[in-house]
Amino acid sequence: MRRAAFTVTVNGSYAARLALGRGADGWFPERWTLDGPEPYAVSLRGKQPDEADSEVLPLADGRVLIRRRVAERFALSLLYPAGPGTGELPLGSIECSHLSLLPPAPDGSSAYALVHRERSTALWLVYGGSGGPELLATVPGRCTGGAWLDRSGRLLALDRELDGLTKAVVVDLRRGGEVSPLLQITEKSNDRLLMAELDSGLLLVRSDAPGTDRLGWGVLGSSRPVRFPDCLRLPDAHLTPFAAQPGQGLAPEECFVAFRIDRGAAGSWVGVWRPVTKRLQQFTGPAGWLAGAGMWTAEAELKLPYVTPGVPCGLARLRLPEETTAVSGPVISAKAVPLEEEEEDDEEDDPASALRPVPLQQAPCARKPV
Repeated sequence: MRRAAFTVTVNGSYAARLALGRGADGWFPERWTLDGPEPYAVSLRGKQPDEADSEVLPLADGRVLIRRRVAERFALSLLYPAGPGTGELPLGSIECSHLSLLPPAPDGSSAYALVHRERSTALWLVYGGSGGPELLATVPGRCTGGAWLDRSGRLLALDRELDGLTKAVVVDLRRGGEVSPLLQITEKSNDRLLMAELDSGLLLVRSDAPGTDRLGWGVLGSSRPVRFPDCLRLPDAHLTPFAAQPGQGLAPEECFVAFRIDRGAAGSWVGVWRPVTKRLQQFTGPAGWLAGAGMWTAEAELKLPYVTPGVPCGLARLRLPEETTAVSGPVISAKAVPLEEEEEDDEEDDPASALRPVPLQQAPCARKPV
C-alpha cells in the first residue's frame, strides 16, 4: 500500500516525493523545503533514473531516505544535496518480497518499515539505530497502514488482518513490540485507523460496524464511543483524510481535518471538516495539486502543494474564517448522525489518559433504521 506521493516531516520543515522528469529522465527523488518564506525544491537525481515503485521519506535534517527494489531485496540509502549533484549514503539492505516505509517518525531522525511475511509482519528500524537496519518486533498477522500516537515515537498503530478480520492495534516500541488492541468497536467489525493527530489525540477511523463502511472519529484515551457523522458519507465520492490541525491539545473537537474527495471522472476535491461544526465544506484544489497532500498550521491555515509548468514548487494557502458560509467552492451542510445516542455532559476526558494504549471503544453499536 503506497502512501500519498508527497510526504511531509512531522515538524513540517521538509517534504519529499518522486517526481517524473521529461522524456528519458524517468523518476527521481525531489526534496521540498517548507519552513522558509517561500517553498523551494531540490532535485536529488542519481546516476540513473529511479523506478516508479521506489519510496522516499524526508528527515528533519533535510536528507531523504529512499527505498529501492534490487532483485530479491530492498536497498536503503540517504540522499542529500552535494554541490551540483547528489550525495548518497548506503544504509544496507533487507532481503524480502515486500518492504514498505512507515510515515515519518515524530523525532524526525529515525525511519521504520514493515516487511510482510506469510503469517506475520516484521517491524524494522531502517535508520536511526546503532548500525544498519535492525529488526525490532514481529507481529502476528498482516499489518498495513501506520500512524504514530505520541510525540516520543513509542506507540505505533497498525491495521492488522488476523483470522479474517482487520483491527487497529498498538505496538509499544519500548516494550519489545508488545501488541495491544486499539479499536474494538464490535467483535466482528473491521476497524481501521486512518489518521491520528498527535497533540489532540483525534482519531479518524473507517469501520463497517454501522453495517457499511463508514468514516468515524474518536479521541485516544476517551471513554466515549466512536461517532460516525452523516456529513462524512457522500454517496458519489470516496473520502480519505490527509491532514489534521496540530496544537489543539485540549480541544480535539475543534481540530480541522482535510480530506481528499475523489469523484471519479470529476476529479479530486478538498474537503474540510471538524467535529464541532458537524458539516463538510468542499473546495476545488489549486491547479496542479498533488492530490491527497497538504498540511495544517496550528493557526488553521491549510497548505496544499501544487506543481504546474510555470510553478515547479508551489503552496496554495487556504484560511477558513469562523463559521464561513461562502468560500471558493460548494459548501455542504449536513447533520451529524452518531451511531449511538449521545448524552451531553460537562465531564471532560482526562488529558493524562490521552496516550493510554487501550481499546478506543468496546461498547456494542446500536444501529438506527435507515
